[in-house]
Amino acid sequence: MPLPGCSQSFVSMVCHLTVAPSYVPSFRFFLFFLKTLPSTTYPGEKIAEWAMAEQLPTTNGVKENNKLWKGIFAVSGIMITLVIYGILQEKIMRVPYGVNKEYFKYSLFLVFCNRITTSAVSAGSLLASRKALDPVAPVYKYCLISVSNILTTTCQYEALKYVSFPVQTLAKCAKMIPVMIWGTFIMQKTYKGFDYLVAFLVTLGCSIFILFPAGTDISPYSKGRENTVWGVSLMLGYLGFDGFTSTFQDKLFKGYDMEIHNQIFYTTLCSCVLSLTGLILQGHLLPAIDFVYRHNDCFFDIALLSTVATASQFFISYTIRTFGALTFAAIMTTRQLASIMLSCVWFVHPLSWEQWIGAVIVFGSLYAKSFLKKASPKPPPPPRTLNGASSPLKGNP
Repeated sequence: MPLPGCSQSFVSMVCHLTVAPSYVPSFRFFLFFLKTLPSTTYPGEKIAEWAMAEQLPTTNGVKENNKLWKGIFAVSGIMITLVIYGILQEKIMRVPYGVNKEYFKYSLFLVFCNRITTSAVSAGSLLASRKALDPVAPVYKYCLISVSNILTTTCQYEALKYVSFPVQTLAKCAKMIPVMIWGTFIMQKTYKGFDYLVAFLVTLGCSIFILFPAGTDISPYSKGRENTVWGVSLMLGYLGFDGFTSTFQDKLFKGYDMEIHNQIFYTTLCSCVLSLTGLILQGHLLPAIDFVYRHNDCFFDIALLSTVATASQFFISYTIRTFGALTFAAIMTTRQLASIMLSCVWFVHPLSWEQWIGAVIVFGSLYAKSFLKKASPKPPPPPRTLNGASSPLKGNP
């Protein structure tokens, strides 16, 4: 039965007032209330159905549109920052600067610059949001993560002196095995046979990629600097320390009610102190500053590297919080593939056919892991209850 003009206007007004997502729960309760009214000339159920038909498509469309833009924002942010980060770290560590073709050799100085930038930005975020700067966990636990993180990053930068960026990037994919080992010892986690199979295939692909390099020189700037054994040893150190870092971070988040910026601030602050101490003890602080002072393009590269490294930290936390770890893993796999392809073009890295096979094995296994886990059915959530009884009202859309 058609509604009179006044009733139709009233329902339209309610619909337009409730388009905002914050009003949806209240509006659903209003519709439920209408359905409970006794039948009259204009039944409440008819009004509710008419209103729901007008309101819900608009709200769902807004939500889907917002999710699409959030996805574009997350993917673009991670891809742009981390691809630039990868290209810059290879340029700084492998390409000579100036007329005399000098190489930048102070990898710990890069760690210090990255960490002090991230620490300053995270402190600003905490102050802007008026959150406490007090440490949530004991300071020594932040320092433990910092030491492991510094060793991870130092091994990563040092490895670029001896192996190419594509080899370094693909070797990072093999971090599944050390993460599983540390997870078993630290978190008492158990893993399925499929996880071990994927880890084995990824490690196999990485081994093929490393053991069968192209016959020609990797870079026209790096003749005589290749030492695969030492480079692979550094990458093994990277994998071990990185696996411990991520596992202990996970333990810290689960053991304490900790905000992401709080952990980033204290971890990077400890890293600043430790890396600065290491630079002073090694006598590398003043030579690094002198090198950057003499080569302005190196200063620009380091400043940009620190900026994109900091930005990537916040894009990563936003993506995990908004879309979950599986989506983040798929994005990171795509980013690694894009970084390898761009590095091969930019720095003229030829790949042998064995390396192509190894890359296909690695990325095929990682994508299969991401999509198969995403497609696996999840157990239905328990019914929502009100006062011990099942509630007919749905949760927030």
